[in-house]
Amino acid sequence: MPERVIPGGSGGLIPLGAADVLWVGLTTESAVPTASAAFTCSPADARVGYVLLGGRVVATVKASGGQWSVLESEVRRAAAELNAVEMDCQDLVRIGPFGGAPKKECNETTLLRWRQRITRELQDLGESERADGREGGRPSHLAGIDWRRLLVERTRDRTARTWWLPRAVVRLLDAAEHTEKQWLQAAGTCQGNAAVTEPPAHHGRARAADGLQATSSDCSTAPLRSYNGELQGHLYSALTRKPGTSRKVAGWACAICRTAPAAVLDHCHEHGYVRAPVCHSCNTQERPDHLYSNDIRVANHYTRLFDTHAADWLCHWHRCPGCRARTTLPLPHLAAWTAYVACRSLRPTHRDARGSRARKPCGVLRVSWTGSHNAPRSCLLTVAVDFCPSGEHRVLAQVPYREAAKRFGTWLAETAPDVAAAAGPDRLDGLPARFRPVIADTSGEGLALF
Repeated sequence: MPERVIPGGSGGLIPLGAADVLWVGLTTESAVPTASAAFTCSPADARVGYVLLGGRVVATVKASGGQWSVLESEVRRAAAELNAVEMDCQDLVRIGPFGGAPKKECNETTLLRWRQRITRELQDLGESERADGREGGRPSHLAGIDWRRLLVERTRDRTARTWWLPRAVVRLLDAAEHTEKQWLQAAGTCQGNAAVTEPPAHHGRARAADGLQATSSDCSTAPLRSYNGELQGHLYSALTRKPGTSRKVAGWACAICRTAPAAVLDHCHEHGYVRAPVCHSCNTQERPDHLYSNDIRVANHYTRLFDTHAADWLCHWHRCPGCRARTTLPLPHLAAWTAYVACRSLRPTHRDARGSRARKPCGVLRVSWTGSHNAPRSCLLTVAVDFCPSGEHRVLAQVPYREAAKRFGTWLAETAPDVAAAAGPDRLDGLPARFRPVIADTSGEGLALF
């Protein structure tokens, strides 16, 4: 039997109970709350050969006396990685429900399909249990993260409930799911969602002290490939019919954040071209906040899209040959840009209700459009303010499409000159003669927007 290591000691093997205490102690100051039973409660199960901590796989070791242990140094490494994560609790991503019954995992010890796991657990809880935040003693962690403490529940029309988590946590859990999948495949025992019982001896097993066998986590994950435009110019409808596309996508890192594994192919809904493989988090952030098919509410995430990370997002949108040739954005994004950037100076402000001299922007911006892009003179963007405290502000501006596109082109050249230089009407090679209509025209004239 190896010597029992006290947390903070030499970095050798420690029992799972001590690892639980060490994990919580090391992550006390972390922005992401952690669980006190990360090693000993479902979905963690040391007997399958590993435990997930954040986005990291920590291998477990079985001693000759039958006691499961873990390397203290691996716990410390996982804790350090989690402590480095920054989190904005206001930047939320919807995680469900999205309709339909969640699929049941083949094995309850795996994290695979964490969204379905959370949805099923929340749907199983009664109203009183949800109000308490947890079900008497039932664990509420995934990959060592106490997700219940971060869950935000929103109700619409007093009946429809939706669940949201901070974007940083969504990315962590996506990374954990990807890491686990790669670990299982590398161990050679992944069959669907089945758990690992004993990794094969030829696959990265190292002899530990006193005859113990430990599974090396270094062999568990293949590095994600950087996306270098391999799918540029491909139509989304054609790629989705090709077998093996989803497996190929999963091998790339997200083309936007470049840290999380890609999960979906983001594509232009108006021209039909693939932009790039992205993670669920970035795909959610990119999606316009449609109220209706021709109505956008300009939410907080547009600060990143058109301000702090504008150059990256503009480069991403212009991966679509149609948008690049027109030197513009898809109509919903152009509408949101017009409200957020071009009409920013028109937005009224009100004195802060707390009595300070500072003034805050009034209400919430909303922009709608009528008419058709194919007949630019008929396409008009209307920018308005919702939820004004005094109810005095309505329509701020009405901007013709041509004027909005011209303003955007000027702003693009100032904000992302490299993107602007690669765009323009001389880049029409390979574009279809007629774009497929995707967004229905609501003007009643029977025209398609694109």
